[in-house]
Amino acid sequence: MTSQNLLSVAMVTLGCARNEVDSEELAGRLEADGFLLVDDPADADTVVVNTCGFVESAKKDSVDTLLAAADLKDTGRTQAVVAVGCMAERYGKELAESLPEADAVLGFDDYPDISARLRSIIAGETHEAHTPQDRRRLLPISPVERSLSTAAVPGHASGPASLRRRLDSGPTASLKLASGCDRRCSFCAIPAFRGSFVSRRPSDVLQEAQWLGTQGVRELFLVSENSTSYGKDLGDLRLLETMLPELVAVDGVERVRVSYLQPAETRPGLVEAIASTPGVTPYFDLSFQHASGPLLRRMRRFGDPESFLALLEQIRGFAPAAGVRSNVIVGFPGETEQDLETLCDFLVAARLDVTGVFGYSDEDGTEAATYDGKLDEDEVRARAEHVSALVEELTSQRALERVGEHVDVLVERVEDGEVEGRAAHQGPEVDGSTYLVDSDARVGDLVRAAVVDAEGADLYAREL
Repeated sequence: MTSQNLLSVAMVTLGCARNEVDSEELAGRLEADGFLLVDDPADADTVVVNTCGFVESAKKDSVDTLLAAADLKDTGRTQAVVAVGCMAERYGKELAESLPEADAVLGFDDYPDISARLRSIIAGETHEAHTPQDRRRLLPISPVERSLSTAAVPGHASGPASLRRRLDSGPTASLKLASGCDRRCSFCAIPAFRGSFVSRRPSDVLQEAQWLGTQGVRELFLVSENSTSYGKDLGDLRLLETMLPELVAVDGVERVRVSYLQPAETRPGLVEAIASTPGVTPYFDLSFQHASGPLLRRMRRFGDPESFLALLEQIRGFAPAAGVRSNVIVGFPGETEQDLETLCDFLVAARLDVTGVFGYSDEDGTEAATYDGKLDEDEVRARAEHVSALVEELTSQRALERVGEHVDVLVERVEDGEVEGRAAHQGPEVDGSTYLVDSDARVGDLVRAAVVDAEGADLYAREL
């Protein structure tokens, strides 16, 4: 069959790095089954939108993207628009009924047969959207049963033998450690639609890392809903520590970065492995969410300023220049002025590189949505703006503290003489960039440089 006769598909991805991996796995399945992948939705017979269902703004972006893709049916060759991903899984029939512009809403269980689904949709067949259910109920109960069961990943795109096709040619790629989450944070709906925590087997992770190394990837970005839990369902909670040196040893890979650590589960051995293993970036993506002990209990989380600062001290004891980022929720039900002050005092003391600030909003089906003590929207917005302004100032201060440091910069973009990359303390897309001054480095180069200036979270550095 010539390329003119192949059905073409464009993948549009919203949300987190885990979604990016899912999109590449779906793309791999589609290409293997004879679809032609194209970059521009206007050139595609079908547009697959991998939606995000995390917070209200992300859901709005997903709907807007689906509507924009649906408009192409009137102007271009596009015949069908299909929603997949977290929002599609989370709302199923409800989304299909409220958004008739989308030709189909597919859940995670449709992923293994994605090619057949798309062919039938393009042929005009009606797809009945699923009725959402709590995916935590789909797995065997015991972690050991879970790890032994071949059915332990119903609807996770990362099956044991997942196909993958890169949709981005950059030198960094996300690599999924696990899917789902076993925690029960009162504000979070993710476990209900992503399911219980399921680790991928180390051999599968390493095999995919080796493949990525052949694709020009120089940095592996390890992603999951909770990387500190990796291996617990396989009977070995230290699997990540033992696997990191093996990942660093993969041909072509220069560095490995771990994302999303749960502070209450971040054990000393893991801290030491991330901070001290050559080739692993001393980078700690710690999900603090708040600092007030009583409020964290209400969130069904653990911690307080003292324990969090002790963890940061431990990290910096191993790697004084370690990068640390976090996210916080402001305006959670019952948050007092004292709670807010505790959070702000902690942020000042913590010297984090970057902090994401989210104003609380109710999420369907979560425990927190039923709580009393809700703050009105204006108050939540005001508190979020207050903390955001503080964080902006602290981020700038922390970046300026790095002037004079030597950093290793992975070059990701060279355009009109501007050379942009990321130092070890900067994660993909969210932690600012490092710009190399008077450099002729190329994309994929790992450059040793001295920081000469900073602006916001961004650094300016000169090659050594």
